[in-house]
Amino acid sequence: MEGEIKNFFMVWASALLSLWYCHMVGKIISKGAIRFFAVLPVILFLFFLPLNLSTIFLGGPTSFFLAWLANFKLLLFAFGHGPLSAYPVPLSFPNFISLACLPIKFRQSPDKPAQEKISKGSGHKSSLNYGLKIAVLAMTAPIYLQKDHIHPKTVLLLYALYLYIGLELVLAVVAAFARVYLRLELEPQFHEPYLATSLQDFWGRRWNLMVTSILHQTVYSPVTSISSHLIGKKWAALPGVLASFLVSGIMHELIFYYIGRKKPTWELTCFFFVHGISLAIEIVIKKAFNGKCRQPTVVSRLSALAFVVATALWLFMPQVIYAEFDVKARRECIAFINFVRDNITTDSWFKSFITLKKG
Repeated sequence: MEGEIKNFFMVWASALLSLWYCHMVGKIISKGAIRFFAVLPVILFLFFLPLNLSTIFLGGPTSFFLAWLANFKLLLFAFGHGPLSAYPVPLSFPNFISLACLPIKFRQSPDKPAQEKISKGSGHKSSLNYGLKIAVLAMTAPIYLQKDHIHPKTVLLLYALYLYIGLELVLAVVAAFARVYLRLELEPQFHEPYLATSLQDFWGRRWNLMVTSILHQTVYSPVTSISSHLIGKKWAALPGVLASFLVSGIMHELIFYYIGRKKPTWELTCFFFVHGISLAIEIVIKKAFNGKCRQPTVVSRLSALAFVVATALWLFMPQVIYAEFDVKARRECIAFINFVRDNITTDSWFKSFITLKKG
């Protein structure tokens, strides 16, 4: 555990130094091909950095923040697009690195009182909302101890629930920290995805919205623009949708490799490509019926949720087991408890207190 913590600080120190270089490049090199080649070594380096970490709790978020968020935002930045290039005045270095690595955005009206912005902030949820989700985790966690006596599909369903709530809570904590200490607004990550009425609603407006926004700018828009010249504007969105889901699948394979260090089986890519094809079919049907053929809300919600859960249990969640996320998470929790017990004892606290008094 101690070695992993040292590597964690080394990785982030290297990342901050690399982003400082990109920040300087933005000041002296205009957007375009030259800036792209100037930041390309950093992009490749940020893909390499997470390989120095092997834990879920440190390596998982780091790989997502650096290899995915930071790299895709740097690609946009190279050509003058995205959040790192959205302001006429060059960003300060703290704001540059915050926007590069974290799922956050600037407040729209920084002159308004902070409390008002928190209450009306985009994507901000009540404490009750998060409290209920924590309660669900606490109530279902004991079931994990009996997993050997539970049907494997039920265990996978529980893991899916843990994964969703865990992701939402972790990203909410990161964004809330940025909102309070960096005066940046919370970027909504999840908008109750279990209430989605269609795949378009699920992926476009409810699930991991930071990734959706980044993929829209880096993959969907360019592919759609090119496709409009080849097949016309009416159907240009379909290649854009397929390309976005394909890239998302590949990035998930990469993140899972960072955490599990196991050879990809490409089932994650298949999961996202299946959803890309299904979403493309959904778009075609909506265009054919011109939005006139609509199911009752209850039916559409149940069918959307059933499809997402069924395909996740088929292709996505088995990869969580294959990468041994559950085993690694349990092992890391035990290692952390032992680390705290060995390094922060009553003795050490007493010695620190005596030293402080003498000083």
